[in-house]
Amino acid sequence: MSKAHIWIVSPASARANNGNWQSASRWARFLRTRYRVTITQQWPEADAEAQRASVLPTPPDLLIALHARRSAPSLDAWTRSHPDRPSILLLTGTDLYRDIDTDADAQRSLRQASALVVLQDAGLQALPAPLRGKAHVIYQSAATLRPATGAQRHADIAMIGHLRQEKDPLTFMQAAALVTAPSARLIHIGGALEPALALAAQATAAQRPRYQWLGPMAHAATRQRLKRCRAMALTSHMEGGANVIIEAVCAGVPVLASDISGNRGMLGQHYAGYFPPGDAAALACLIDRVIADTDFYRQLRAQCDARAPLFAPAAEQAALLELVDNLLHKT
Repeated sequence: MSKAHIWIVSPASARANNGNWQSASRWARFLRTRYRVTITQQWPEADAEAQRASVLPTPPDLLIALHARRSAPSLDAWTRSHPDRPSILLLTGTDLYRDIDTDADAQRSLRQASALVVLQDAGLQALPAPLRGKAHVIYQSAATLRPATGAQRHADIAMIGHLRQEKDPLTFMQAAALVTAPSARLIHIGGALEPALALAAQATAAQRPRYQWLGPMAHAATRQRLKRCRAMALTSHMEGGANVIIEAVCAGVPVLASDISGNRGMLGQHYAGYFPPGDAAALACLIDRVIADTDFYRQLRAQCDARAPLFAPAAEQAALLELVDNLLHKT
């Protein structure tokens, strides 16, 4: 008996190396233990020429789409062509906290998908109440890394994320002027998606030697750099369930996070490392404190360690396979 075929639509490509691509790549790896899996940036039948060419004489058994707005044409074409076959929509931060409130295509995607997936429990409340019944929480995961040992010359605080407005890298840059701990070094890893922010990063690095913009790095190299850091800063204005939080927690690195719904859903309501979004002074105070105050550092480590079981690869894989199995069984 042949394996069922799962098709994943990820607008982000491997070259983008962002959180959405990491999600798609990891889900494909999990699903391949049981199914055939294809990943593309769009569903071919969403393109008129591809549809006329009949490139897919045998359609897949299930479609997984990442991003309600950007994958809307693919999900719409799938639903129209194969109304008897199920689909899963994985919702991102810009979906949950912006697009589904204002964008008609994103709203249509919510209605069309057979099942919705959010990446942390607070995401359920962002959905329209009538749709929460088909929503599932699946926490993302990362392999555990052994934390770095031995004395570090610098107390590095990492920010990992491409330079774009939603990630608010300016707050991290501004904090570099306000941090007072002599050993502090603010390290930013990520590509320049917005030219103005790249210019700001270059100017900050020139004016504030403690700030370094390293540009994009490979995923494995980024994790190795992260595990040697004192803490990781996450300054985003919106997050659906940040991969970088999971990777920090699974490397034993505490997180200093903007106080937004998506981060609270990941780290818990009573986490001690939040700061108001956009407040560079508050972030700088947290950075100084996590470096100088050993008890505070240990508190954050303990709180992160308590969340780590949520982010185990086996837990994510089991939840995903259960959802896919159930949807296929209904058909």
